[in-house]
Amino acid sequence: MKLALFQIDPIIGDIKGNKEKIINGYRKAVEDKADLVIFPELALLGYPSLDLVEKKEFRDAVNSAAHEIAAQTNSVGLLFGSLTEEDDVVGTNLFNSALLCYEGKIQFVQHKTLIPNYDVFEEMRYFESARDVFVHEFKGEKLGISICEDIWNDKDYWKKRLYSHDPVERLIDKKATFLINISASPYSYGKRLARLEMLSTLTKKDKIGLAYVCNVGAQTDLIFDGASMCFDNGGNLIQLGKNFAEDYLVYDTKEMYEPIAKVERSFEEEIHDAVIYGVKEYCRKLNFKKVLVGLSGGLDSAIVTYFAVQAIGKDNVHVVMLPSKYSSKGSIKDSEKLIANLGISSNKISIQPVVDKALEMLHPVFGDMEQDITEENLQSRTRGILLMALSNKFGYLLLSTGNKSEMAVGYATLYGDMCGGLAVIADVYKSDLYRVAKFINRNEEIIPDEILTKAPSAELRPDQTDQDSLPPYELLDQILRMYLEENKEIDEISNVLGDREVVTKVLHLVDRNEFKRKQAAPALRVSNKAFGYGRRFPIVQGWRK
Repeated sequence: MKLALFQIDPIIGDIKGNKEKIINGYRKAVEDKADLVIFPELALLGYPSLDLVEKKEFRDAVNSAAHEIAAQTNSVGLLFGSLTEEDDVVGTNLFNSALLCYEGKIQFVQHKTLIPNYDVFEEMRYFESARDVFVHEFKGEKLGISICEDIWNDKDYWKKRLYSHDPVERLIDKKATFLINISASPYSYGKRLARLEMLSTLTKKDKIGLAYVCNVGAQTDLIFDGASMCFDNGGNLIQLGKNFAEDYLVYDTKEMYEPIAKVERSFEEEIHDAVIYGVKEYCRKLNFKKVLVGLSGGLDSAIVTYFAVQAIGKDNVHVVMLPSKYSSKGSIKDSEKLIANLGISSNKISIQPVVDKALEMLHPVFGDMEQDITEENLQSRTRGILLMALSNKFGYLLLSTGNKSEMAVGYATLYGDMCGGLAVIADVYKSDLYRVAKFINRNEEIIPDEILTKAPSAELRPDQTDQDSLPPYELLDQILRMYLEENKEIDEISNVLGDREVVTKVLHLVDRNEFKRKQAAPALRVSNKAFGYGRRFPIVQGWRK
């Protein structure tokens, strides 16, 4: 059987556009003599569509479009993901489904069995589980069709499984001769390698071929990397889709292919490409032509500016330097060097007159009280006011520049440096940003060396450095990884790293600043546990007093 795999980037809710993409892809594959054309999970409506699926008008439009697509088919099969609905008085009556069409009709429907309800997945809120799975005979093959999570429960790969049953194993028991999995699998570093190992284990064990078709694109904070995979019945990866780009693959089960061994690059290269792709997609899908960055002279804003230039071009990136009386000459000089290296436009606006006037206005209330973090935050919030004014006036998308380490412990100012429509690096730890910066500078100096070698500082008081308030970033990030991504607590972390006092302080800071993160811009997700709706902790709590 000759399979055509379309790794596409649907836009959530753009049923007309997604329908056209599916039909046009099908026509191309028919010209290429394919037997079966495959598109990803929920390709017709986009993933995740969230509460859009609760609207009857939306569901009706999806259903109509599905039948219009089916009407375009001939003897060549077309498989794509969509929403289906059943008439029942119990449950949501909605299903995440794979539709197999040919001869002008929807001939076979397989619902998703395993409905994920963890991390960023909320499908249980919307979809019912399939009551059973079925094999469908088509052109001499008995197709075992599954959807995304259905294939992530193999007992021979996972030491601990999330579900008691395995729909793919059931398809094998029903004598499937070829497996197809349509997927919308969000990216995080390391996940592509996990897919390879898991799917290779499955196909080798059951001696069966597999076409795994994954979508691509970025939907707000979720990035989808594509990298669709085909395996032969010996567990060898023999076709691999592009990373972070649409692609079209052909897999003829009668042909021999050279095995592919490598699916993932270095951490720095992966994060570099993923974040740039996320920014590009966010701007494209929300129709932002230009972006704005507040350039401080530090590493975070420098890298965000570089990412923006790579995503949408230097002519569409504008930066503003907003010095105060505490800003060092070096920070201005370093910013100007970066601006020259990137060839971007800029302004310099001193915030000091506004800060001085605000302090003058507050003096009758503050009196002779000692200065503290209030005055520091006032500077950051003044910058926020000016940046948002420029954003409003010129239609710029303001990019927030806080990293994951800062966002975790609350080393950020609400309505100040947290202002923005997209948090570009809020899922990348500070220590990892230095690694990414070195990758950026691998061929030439783009991020000035002075930025990489000086001590990080918010420059909100004389001679300030980040380490006045925080542990060294290498230690801080180790603690945060164990707490945020491994769900370890004080005792476990202290046993590994020592210094229980520092660990306790850091965990208190993370918990106490949940209220800030609830108000933050969406953060591009590149780890397996990002801030946002994939990590849900209460603001008001008494677990750690």
